[in-house]
Amino acid sequence: MPTQTILVVDDEANIRDLARLYLEKDGYQVETLGDGAAALTRIRQDAPALVVLDLMLPEVDGWEVCRRIRAESNLPILMLTARDDDIDKIVGLEMGADDYMTKPFNPRELVARVRAILRRAETSADPSPSQSRAIGNVILDPSSREVTVNDERVTLRSKEFDLLLALMDHLNQVLSREQLLDLVWGYEFYGQTRTVDVHIAHLRDKLSDSSLSIETVWGMGYKLIEKE
Repeated sequence: MPTQTILVVDDEANIRDLARLYLEKDGYQVETLGDGAAALTRIRQDAPALVVLDLMLPEVDGWEVCRRIRAESNLPILMLTARDDDIDKIVGLEMGADDYMTKPFNPRELVARVRAILRRAETSADPSPSQSRAIGNVILDPSSREVTVNDERVTLRSKEFDLLLALMDHLNQVLSREQLLDLVWGYEFYGQTRTVDVHIAHLRDKLSDSSLSIETVWGMGYKLIEKE
């Protein structure tokens, strides 16, 4: 398999060098850039396998880079920030980031997250046929990665699709946030379980006209049920 290219976008040279050192040791090809405008140009010319994206960038900030990437593709994004505010994490995930890390970070953790995100992206892109799930007026097709409600297609982001698939496979069962992280993200998640809450909120929104409902079971997790 060809070596995957990781694009590291950060205005701090020491961060770029540290990320490059550890990612290259793990077998990745690494390119680095110091501003958002250059990153957008590079991505549009020849998209890398994944972008490690700092928020505080000159020219075009990380929020805007993420927004523009998501308007055009599902390119995996791992966000970096020096701020530890929950609101930054929530907004970053809402804008479509696949994961979020706060500086300073453990470079081995960075590599682990990159590896896991790419593994999930490869699984999501697997075109092999798989049995469709149909509950009420919702049909989920894993092979085409399409979801319909009353025969109308509903657009879901990659993680939202995987989350719905996990919930449909466990209909009427309570799944904890930790279980959902394991099922959907597929690795030991280093961040906060608020990631699940953000994606659940988005999924509820998009399923509002369906016969399915995602219940919050306080102190335990979430459960998918059919509305009466």
